Amino acid sequence: MRTRPLKVALLGCGVVGSEVARIMTTHADDLAARIGAPVELAGVAVRRPDKVREGIDPALVTTDATALVKRGDIDVVVEVIGGIEPARTLITTAFEHGASVVSANKALLAQDGADLHAAAEANDKDLYYEAAVAGAIPLIRPLRESLAGDKVNRVLGIVNGTTNFILDKMDSTGAGYQEALDEATALGYAEADPTADVEGFDAAAKAAILAGIAFHTRVRLDDVYREGMTEVTAADFASAKEMGCTIKLLAICERAADGGSVTARVHPAMIPLTHPLASVRGAYNAVFVESDAAGQLMFYGPGAGGSPTASAVLGDLVAVCRNRLSNATGPGESAYAALPVSPMGEVVTRYHISLDVADKPGVLAQVATVFAEHGVSIDTVRQQGKDGEASLVVVTHRASDASLSGTVEALRKLDTVRGVASIMRVEGE
Repeated sequence: MRTRPLKVALLGCGVVGSEVARIMTTHADDLAARIGAPVELAGVAVRRPDKVREGIDPALVTTDATALVKRGDIDVVVEVIGGIEPARTLITTAFEHGASVVSANKALLAQDGADLHAAAEANDKDLYYEAAVAGAIPLIRPLRESLAGDKVNRVLGIVNGTTNFILDKMDSTGAGYQEALDEATALGYAEADPTADVEGFDAAAKAAILAGIAFHTRVRLDDVYREGMTEVTAADFASAKEMGCTIKLLAICERAADGGSVTARVHPAMIPLTHPLASVRGAYNAVFVESDAAGQLMFYGPGAGGSPTASAVLGDLVAVCRNRLSNATGPGESAYAALPVSPMGEVVTRYHISLDVADKPGVLAQVATVFAEHGVSIDTVRQQGKDGEASLVVVTHRASDASLSGTVEALRKLDTVRGVASIMRVEGE
């Protein structure tokens, strides 16, 4: 074993960063044995230097992150501060000054992953980011390495624990959205401002990363269709149960049937109770991968939190340190396929549409005619009526998003249609 330690700079010492530092200290001997050399925490960049950080030598703490990554003796920079800037500049500066980087920054990687990979390659350094998607669940490395010889066709998953907790509560207890959100906030699963989670921004960033790796194509955050889950109601869950389904906020990355394009999207969807993702409860994450040779694979576990995310960071740290000792680098960006990303209008799926209609003869025929005129085939229809008002639930066969949008626009113009109560996609079949 080499006796000179590999030096690590830690950018950020919050929930995740403090746990990374703790594990580096308490598991130091094991990490050294696995790597082939000891690892040393050489500096910790923070915003509030006066805060007491248990187990961290105050002499290592600095507010000058730029000076830390420019030191020249740093082997690996661990970035867990999040956001776009200063993280982007600090990472590229680290590459330029000889350090490899381990990051958990999903937003930055989804927006500027191509540029960061290019900077790493230009400086012959590693960029690893297992912790950016699904916390402790090993997902990036299996897609990037274990399935490198296979053709991945679809990645379907629950990649945000907050939204899964809320939807699970609504499903299991009958709670409304706000009630379930309040419980998630009280338990610490939801931030004071939960927008990034409940509006799908967090999951969309992860979808961009997964799609890029799975399909060897550059997929940016702007390429991902995003729809939040704040409009999901108890009535939607009741409808889902009648179909033998539940509702999840899903990240879906797909290769087109002809292989000529890909799509990436995040939205609520009904999935059959028989699908493995339907049984994912609480704040857990799970990702379902479908490929030509391996078939169907499912990755499941805690998707957030200090310890789970730190576990993924440390796994990357070990891999990067091993590469440093071997004077090698691991796999970088693979974007050779360069497939176009299709717009949401071209996505084909099933739909569940709930309409408020007049309770009188001929309504169903009118509605069916509109669907037929727009080329959308109906699978099932259920109608209930009372006192002149009725609800009509239509489940379609597979149709494009564009054709369904045209259908709904035409339905709104019918005098007998009082309103469109809800529209939800049906996935996982």
